[in-house]
Amino acid sequence: MNKKPGLLKKIVRFIDKKIVVPITKAIMKIGKRFNSSNISLENFLSKSNTLLFVSLFLALVVFILFDQKKISFNDTSAEVLKDQTVEAVYNEEAYVVEGLPEKVDITLMGSRSDLFIAKQSTASKVTVDLTGLKPGTHKVDIEYMRPNDAVDYSVNPSVATVNIYPKVSESKTLTTDLLNQDDLDPKLIIDNVTPEVDNVVIKGAEDENAINSLTKVATVKALVDVSSLNDQDVGTVTLKDVPLKAYDSDGNSLDVEIVPSKIEVEVDLSSPSKTVPIRAIPKGDVTFGQAISSINLSQNNVTVYGKQSVLDDLEYVPLEVDVDGLKENREYKLDLKKPKGVRSMSVNNVTVEVSLGTSADKDIPNVNIDVRNLDDRYSVQGLSQNDIQVTVSLKGVESVLNNLEADDVTAYIDLKGYEPGEYEVDVHVSGTDSRVQYLSKTKKVKIRVVEK
Repeated sequence: MNKKPGLLKKIVRFIDKKIVVPITKAIMKIGKRFNSSNISLENFLSKSNTLLFVSLFLALVVFILFDQKKISFNDTSAEVLKDQTVEAVYNEEAYVVEGLPEKVDITLMGSRSDLFIAKQSTASKVTVDLTGLKPGTHKVDIEYMRPNDAVDYSVNPSVATVNIYPKVSESKTLTTDLLNQDDLDPKLIIDNVTPEVDNVVIKGAEDENAINSLTKVATVKALVDVSSLNDQDVGTVTLKDVPLKAYDSDGNSLDVEIVPSKIEVEVDLSSPSKTVPIRAIPKGDVTFGQAISSINLSQNNVTVYGKQSVLDDLEYVPLEVDVDGLKENREYKLDLKKPKGVRSMSVNNVTVEVSLGTSADKDIPNVNIDVRNLDDRYSVQGLSQNDIQVTVSLKGVESVLNNLEADDVTAYIDLKGYEPGEYEVDVHVSGTDSRVQYLSKTKKVKIRVVEK
């Protein structure tokens, strides 16, 4: 109560400054325009009580006009709420609904204060009431539950055409799919992935016309994200909340209900490795009259990591060295390429020193011809003695050639895909020493493929 006199004084000062004084000045200007003979009117208007009552009367009129909203400031505006989630009300255990938009835009119209309250409210939501609708096609209204009746709204889209199907269920075998495998430590291998369940239940529409019909489901996969393996070490890691996804025969995902929707998966990690030699393989011919006398590597062996089946077949890691036209000794710095199936190597680059010497020749006669890649159902016969043995010519430095014998040289023919009949085929030769060039003096041989 002690504060009221001060508040009343402020109100009086405000009325005096904003209403009484301006009106008084206006009346004084009007009075000056009157004839000086009209003294009585001027004296009446000049009285302080008259001016006070006139001002209070005008203030009361203005207050009533504002209070009755006859005079107002137009502060109406509009705002758009984008991507508002649509909630459908229906029996989810009995029906499947398709055609309903996931999100809509809401345009709100009203005063700024009302709009602010409406946007901040957690009670507002967009709904579609499908209660009582039977299976079939229906047009339904999309409604916005507004928290403030003073706000008008419009929904875009405001109407949706939906298809309602009866919900059915069936069992499906669960498989696994590995995602982001590049994030796995290259020295590790995933040996096995074991989900906690072998079968899941899928629920959805049985009707073939439904977009996500159960008849279209070809497989259900547990999506195992390798990047979520925080503990990347040899052993078994358990991943929780692994999501499940259904796919059609073309690999397109289908929006069907899966029970359970997430599972636990055990991932077995191992680190198979093998140490093999690095074999330098010269490519091209050195200058005429020269041959390779030595090839020295900064690293002779490398440890490789990969699947055990790949490592079992790997005997060495090849390193190609371009010596074409080489005239003098040279040092190379080369990258070591990973063989197919190898994930990691202990050595990634090698320094190679190639030395040259004077070229010499040597022939190795009566080298038997091996047969490669022939179907097990068949056998092969040479049509003459010259078709089962060849002479191989060697080119290299003399000190290297002196150490080579017939067992160090291989001649072979490749019969992959050959059927019974007579053929003339190319002869290939190779040897144990990569510093030497190998050439068969017989380029082609005649053979007969027969059934066993």
